[in-house]
Parts: sequence; structure tokens; C-alpha cells
Amino acid sequence: MATAALTFTANTAVADGHEEITVAYFLEWPMPFQFAKVNGMYEEAMGAKINWVSFDTGTAMSAAMASGDVQISVSQGIPPFVVAASAGQDIQVVDVAVSYAENDNCVVASGLEIDAASAGELAGKKVAVPLGTAAHYGFLRQMDHFGVDVASLEVVDMAPADGAAAIAQGQVDMSCGWGGALRRMKEHGNVLLTGAEKEALGILVFDATTAPAAFVAENPEMVAKFLEVTANANAMWNEGSMRDEMLEVIANDAGMDVQATAETIDTFVFPSVADQLSAAWMGGNAQTFMKGVADVFVESGSIPSALDSYEGAVNAGPLMAVSEM
Repeated sequence: MATAALTFTANTAVADGHEEITVAYFLEWPMPFQFAKVNGMYEEAMGAKINWVSFDTGTAMSAAMASGDVQISVSQGIPPFVVAASAGQDIQVVDVAVSYAENDNCVVASGLEIDAASAGELAGKKVAVPLGTAAHYGFLRQMDHFGVDVASLEVVDMAPADGAAAIAQGQVDMSCGWGGALRRMKEHGNVLLTGAEKEALGILVFDATTAPAAFVAENPEMVAKFLEVTANANAMWNEGSMRDEMLEVIANDAGMDVQATAETIDTFVFPSVADQLSAAWMGGNAQTFMKGVADVFVESGSIPSALDSYEGAVNAGPLMAVSEM
């Protein structure tokens, strides 16, 4: 009965004039939407062909949306989104894709034997950080918490996969990232703060589904249908009865084995539509958090300036439409 209640709508939507769109996502980042992706549920609901393209970082997603090559990005990190929005790119958050405090972190090489109590010893060390991402924001906040001057570090811009390889080969002393890359990093080192400890310090970690504001404005029904399929997939996963079936499909699409997929996705939280629309997320807190991220980046010299407000960077309209479907 639960499965029947969560069955995807078979009605084909008019695609607001678009017969084909490109959607960005990450490999080694398993999420319920991939079950719907593999089974063609987005195309069926939206009435359009979807080209799915994998990316390494959220900054690359921003660039692809700016160039018009990508219309929707799934699970873009809030920091890279904020960097782009702060620079004047007109993009919007349209849903909260996933919360994952345990799955984004920095790892210190085990040979250094540095932990939270001795974090000051990081001064002068070489660190691999994917700049402008959630991992970059977390890195800056952690270094501030431990009183480590970022200027004393040699920070190298590396995608998480490259950072994992660098720490494994002893080329860097610390590496920051997420997902499968973070798991590989942990084979060669230790984290300074757990996810719960980071949250206690106000270091939130969540991703959003994002899109160019013009695309959202011109294609509200199409965006709403996309979000509806995503919400249904999340509900199906959260309900639990189809876990094994979904897990195998998700693992294959994410380019991971089933065990690694289970270990990763079990650290994720997929909020319901009602939760996403609440004050805790898109009803106010997300906008406030974005402003905080931007201000931290300005203070660190990572971006020249922040917007006065990020209210316009969140568009709850399509998700509100989903809640009324």
C-alpha cells in the first residue's frame, strides 16, 4: 500500500516549450533521485528528454548554468551557489536536496598525529581544498574554530577526487571533500570534528537543487514536475520498504558498490516537501545561512563582496506547487 501511495504520476507534463534539457549531478554521491533517473520517471512526468551530465564540483555546475549548457543542477553545494550568486549570477535554490553534516569534512594525514587538541600544529601545512564549495566553507569555519590562520597554510585548489589521491600519496597534509572521495581520504587520516560537532558550531552542510532564475520563471510547470518526481523518490526512500531495490539501482548509477552506497546514503537526510518549505529551511533559515556563508567568504578574501540579502536567491514557488499537487 505504501508503494502504491508513492507511485509516480503517469501524466505527461507539457514541457513549457522545452523538448530537451540538461541536468547536472554528481557521481559517487548516491541519492534517491537516481532511482527515478534510471527508470525514466523524470522524462515521463515532464514530457521532455533529459541529458544527465556528471560534474566534479558545484563551481563547475554554476559555470555550466551561466553558459546555458545546464538548466537544472541537482545537489549543488550552498557555498558554490553563494559564490556565484554573490558575483551577480542570477540563479535560484528551488529545493533542499540533502543535508549531510557527516559526509563533508577535512582529513588530516595520519602520519602527523594531529587531532582537535593539537590542531594548532597545522600551521605551515599544505591543504587540498576545492575552493568555493561546501568543503571550503567548512574548512574556513573549522580553522577559525581552532584558531589556525589560513594565511599560514599552503592551500591548493583540488577537486575532492584529486585531493583524496594527493593525501594518499603524501603530497598534502590535509584534504577536504565529500562522498566517495572523503571515504578514501579517511583511509589515510582522521577528521578533526564530527558532523554533530560541526552542527553544534553552526557549520551546516546541505545541498540544493538550483537553476537559472530565467529558466525557472519561463518554465514553472516543468521545474515543479522535476521537483515532484524528486520528492516522490525521496519519500519512497524514506518510507523504507523499497530500500534494497532502490539501493542497487542507485549504487550502479552513482558508480559505487552497494556497501559503499549504503554507508554513504545512510549519513544523508532527505527532508520532506513540508519540511523544506518550513522556516527551518526555505522559509527563512536557508537565506540567513547563505548570508552567513557569504560573509565568511568575504572575510577570508575568497570573494570580494556579499549581497545585502539572499532572499531573492531562493524561489519556493515551484516547490509550493508540488505541495499542492
